[in-house]
Amino acid sequence: MGVKICCIGAGYVGGPTMAMIALKCPDIEVNVVDISKPRIAAWNSDELPIYEPGLDEVVKQCRGKNLFFSTEVERLVAEADIVFVSVNTPTKTSGLGAGKAADLTYWESAARMIADVSKSDKIVVEKSTVPVKTAEAIEKILTHNNKGINFQILSNPEFLAEGTAIEDLQKPDRVLIGGRETPEGQKAVAALKAVYAHWVPEENILTTNLWSAELSKLAANAFLAQRISSINAMSALCEATGADVSEVAYAVGKDSRIGPKFLNASVGFGGSCFQKDILNLVYICECNGLMEVANYWKQVVQINDYQKTRFVRRVVSSMFNTVSGKKVAILGFAFKKDTGDTRETPAIDVCHGLLGDKALLSIYDPQVTEDQIKRDLSMNKFDWDHPQHLQLQNPTSLTQQVSVVVDAYEATKGAHGICVITEWDEFKNLDYQKIYDNMVKPAFIFDGRNVLNMEELRKIGFITYSIGKPLDPWVKDLPAAAN
Repeated sequence: MGVKICCIGAGYVGGPTMAMIALKCPDIEVNVVDISKPRIAAWNSDELPIYEPGLDEVVKQCRGKNLFFSTEVERLVAEADIVFVSVNTPTKTSGLGAGKAADLTYWESAARMIADVSKSDKIVVEKSTVPVKTAEAIEKILTHNNKGINFQILSNPEFLAEGTAIEDLQKPDRVLIGGRETPEGQKAVAALKAVYAHWVPEENILTTNLWSAELSKLAANAFLAQRISSINAMSALCEATGADVSEVAYAVGKDSRIGPKFLNASVGFGGSCFQKDILNLVYICECNGLMEVANYWKQVVQINDYQKTRFVRRVVSSMFNTVSGKKVAILGFAFKKDTGDTRETPAIDVCHGLLGDKALLSIYDPQVTEDQIKRDLSMNKFDWDHPQHLQLQNPTSLTQQVSVVVDAYEATKGAHGICVITEWDEFKNLDYQKIYDNMVKPAFIFDGRNVLNMEELRKIGFITYSIGKPLDPWVKDLPAAAN
């Protein structure tokens, strides 16, 4: 075999990316290493630790041939020519920059370990989303501990969307590689480019300097999140004026300069990157004295929080201004369909809002376990991205108010209201007549994803609310709705 690749971190990015490299480059040996034994055991089993359409097939095709998952971190890093670092970069929960800055503890310890165990020259590739100038810090750690070994740092940010990760890896819009503008730096860029060139057309592999590559990832996520917050801001105005946000979004998206993607109004965006990356961007701007720019991007997150709060207010005000002691069904907990990922899902804040008003929640999601849901609801903000043993939890207080069930019919039986939080396809095809018959009347349905046919539901007898749509007479006349 030729080149040896090792990836530190067997998570949402490391696992699928390395599996695809192994599939497309049979001549390259790919090792994915992680200190978590259960996680590596899962990658080596029939039940992979993450759900992603198409991932199973790719892993099973290569595993044991040129794709290996191991806890032997140091040995495999030492043997590799190219080391990808794909560790968590959570938001700091305390200290300088708490709530905004990225916590680079895991990154730094990975860099020190690489310096420690290396006996030959290495190309070290940043795969995690990291703040601009991280490469410079990592470079310093490596070069100050280099024992005569040459390290080249590259930034190769990940542009995967969960739910379509395998598709995105097979046919990426672009692969971005940032490196130093020195002969050694350019040689390292060419080496990584040669890996991707096995299946990605040359014109889709972009090379830039290190800082541009690092900033491009934060900028791309900020632009995407900004579009969601823009249409969500419009959804509030649509409700106030009687406009329909879907019609507005369609008309706006028909402009070829704007385009139709990321214009679906919803209860809010989630996922591991959007909020984290924007807060990171805000922090970098503040550190550079760019307060106006920082405040501009901060507003994207504030609108997202406002949208979740607004949804909870609609639910409570519609149901006679109290949900205390009432069963409310929560359909969907993942941050979007076709993934089991719950990181920063809007469901968490919606559930907290309803629990704060003493609602009894019955939650169903086809891909998220009861364990995960209860863990998410009992965790402090930003803790999800830190190792489990550092997460403070208080799940006992939830047991009275939260139950997690195995299907939507069970969740809605005897409920006063239903909140659709994730746009799983199965929610469109439920037997809503049967659901209505088993609910307390008046029966309410709050569609946080605009996926249900509200006309049909009104005919059945539901009182309905959809984000950014003309309001049901019942909801319209409520004084609390304006808050």
